[in-house]
Amino acid sequence: MRQVVLDTETTGLEVEQGHRILEIGCVEVLDRKLTRRQLHQYINPQRASDEGALEVHGITTEFLADKPVFADIFPAFLEFVKGAELVIHNAPFDVGFINAEMKRMSPKLGVLTDYCTIVDSLSLARQKHPGQKNNLNALCKRYTVDNSQRELHGALLDAEILADVYLLMTGGQVTLSLGDSGDESGSPGGEWHRLPADRQKLNVIHASSDELQRHEEKLALIDKVSAGNCVWQKLQEVN
Repeated sequence: MRQVVLDTETTGLEVEQGHRILEIGCVEVLDRKLTRRQLHQYINPQRASDEGALEVHGITTEFLADKPVFADIFPAFLEFVKGAELVIHNAPFDVGFINAEMKRMSPKLGVLTDYCTIVDSLSLARQKHPGQKNNLNALCKRYTVDNSQRELHGALLDAEILADVYLLMTGGQVTLSLGDSGDESGSPGGEWHRLPADRQKLNVIHASSDELQRHEEKLALIDKVSAGNCVWQKLQEVN
C-alpha cells in the first residue's frame, strides 16, 4: 500500500474568504514504512497572510514573493499523490484548500478525490481517544513522538510528525504490558526512534528440515491431547 502523509500551511482559516495555500509538504509511506521520498514546496499565495495565521507559521509575504504559484507546482504535486491514500490531520481543511486551488486553475480538473483516496487522521484519533485532545501536539505526547522542533507550524515537519503518529496510532499495541501493574491508558512507554530507510536488512534464518519435523510432531501431539483442537495445525491446513 502506498500512502502519502500531507500537510499544508495557508494564509488564513477560511477558504471561502479567498485564503490560499502557501506551503505544502508530503512524505511517502510504502507498506507502512517511511521512505526517503518527499515533496516540499513554498508557494506564492498572491495575497498576504492574516495576522493570526502568520503567528502560527511565521512565513512572510516577502519570503514568498519569488516562489512559484500553485499552478506551477501542481503537476509535480499531482504526480506525487496520484493513486495514493492521503493521510491528513483534519482532512476537510486541507482538501478544501487544494480543491479551491484546482478550481482556480480549471474546473475540468475536478477535485482531489478524483485522483486519490483520503484518510482523516483526526477522525481516527477521535474514535480511538474519545473525549480527549487529539490535535497533533496532544497525539505526539500520547504516543511519545518527538516534536521538540515544532516551534512554528511547517508543512513538511508536520507531515513527518504525523506519519510517525499515524503509524503508531494504527499499528495496534505498541508496548507489552505484563500483569496489572502497568499503565492501562494505552499510552506507549519508552521513546520512539525512526529507523533509517537505508538500514541493512535483517538476516532471515529459516528452520532446518529437522526442526520442521520436530515442530510437526509437537503439533500432532498437541492435537491428540486436545482432541483435535490444535489451533496452529488448523491454521496450517487453511493456509
